[in-house]
Amino acid sequence: MKYENRKIVGIISTNVDATTALNVIGHLAIAIGKYSDEEIMGKKIITDKSNINHLGISKFPFIVTKVKPSKLRAAIDKAKENPCLLVADYPKDMLDTRTDEELVESINNKENAELEYLGAIIYGDTDDVNEITGRFQLWKL
Repeated sequence: MKYENRKIVGIISTNVDATTALNVIGHLAIAIGKYSDEEIMGKKIITDKSNINHLGISKFPFIVTKVKPSKLRAAIDKAKENPCLLVADYPKDMLDTRTDEELVESINNKENAELEYLGAIIYGDTDDVNEITGRFQLWKL
């Protein structure tokens, strides 16, 4: 599969500070990596000339963008309607709870409309991802 065929886009809400944004992207990247298809990764281990091993990285572009909270929710909802896209979302509950059990209980007790999203990562076919995220601004400090 060619580099251009797939894309990964991180989306951060504009009301999130830089420290929280890094936390959000880190957690979401682990989720996308865990649940993505086998094709997302490049070479598993890369050995340098000194015979030291380095973990490979995604072979597809990964960009991080920012949008207003309402656009973030709309992007998540639209992406979840496409069964070909993998979507990891980050509700604020993830910051407000300490354990996985507390997180599960918090989310289980809310309707989707009640969740405040701080970020998301969408992975899939470049055209499908661009349809949702193509007009988002790049995230910068």
